[in-house]
Amino acid sequence: MNKLSLNSLSIVVSVYNEEEGISLFWKELNNTIIKLNIEVEVIFINDGSTDNSKVLLSKIINNNSPVEFILIDFSKNYGHESAMIAGIDVATKDSIVCLDADLQHPPEKIIEMVNSFNNGYEIVTMIREKREDNGLIKNLVSKLFYRFLNTVSEHNFDNSASDFFMISKRITQILKENFREKNRFLRGYIQAIGFSKTSLYFDAPARLSGKSSYSFLSLVRLSFNAIFSFSNKPLQISLFISVLFALFTTSFMGYSLWVYLFGNTPPSGYTTLIIFQSMCFTVLFLLIGILSIYFGKSLDEMRNRPIYLVKELTKTNTKKEH
Repeated sequence: MNKLSLNSLSIVVSVYNEEEGISLFWKELNNTIIKLNIEVEVIFINDGSTDNSKVLLSKIINNNSPVEFILIDFSKNYGHESAMIAGIDVATKDSIVCLDADLQHPPEKIIEMVNSFNNGYEIVTMIREKREDNGLIKNLVSKLFYRFLNTVSEHNFDNSASDFFMISKRITQILKENFREKNRFLRGYIQAIGFSKTSLYFDAPARLSGKSSYSFLSLVRLSFNAIFSFSNKPLQISLFISVLFALFTTSFMGYSLWVYLFGNTPPSGYTTLIIFQSMCFTVLFLLIGILSIYFGKSLDEMRNRPIYLVKELTKTNTKKEH
């Protein structure tokens, strides 16, 4: 594997209602930037925050002159995935690190990521071994999700992979040009496109302030995006269930006719009918639901609406590109 030498780095930071912790985050990140001793560009994406995050971000970029900054202010909250895509779209350096501003992605780990990059890896994923504010149920659900995703997908994804990762300029260009779906699973994309990849491990500390912007519903939505973005097996399972149920109903119909014509006792009427109809409608709605999800996601792509809208973009100390 060819050794690399990283000369510049873009750091993409997604921010949503982080006013209580953004100053501490910047202190930690700035300490890491100083240790890196390379050209660094920090890209903050204010994902429609409703608190004072935008004001604090403006102070940071105006009071730290040696650092290049880009501040992207969304017109509304578009979500974490859109924020990362926006940062990737405007990044100009040799490599990109994406992380959150809540300090659950420790900035000091960037040094290890850069070392791995210099060892020849174009993709460095960060695997969360432990999250201190996760309970037993959340950890179990996460493991079950990745196990199910790996079962139904042709790709093999790292368990507990996070949105804390590093990618080369070549991978960045691929994401800009070819992975523009409206329903995204970015940590999955970077694991599925090939190229040299390695993984590092970290423990995510409990949030020092604020609360997670990922509600249970948001996590369910992200899970559905992952499953339906990387697998057509739900459609194949639907077909299998349909065939199985067709065989069952044909056999049940044949049995009922045989009993009616040749048996001594006619088949039970009300109970049999209710059970049978309930089973039919359950399977029918299950199949319609699966098809509707695929249809809805296809409509999203055909509408081709923007992934995000920028209200304001601010650059400070940014060097002119030649």
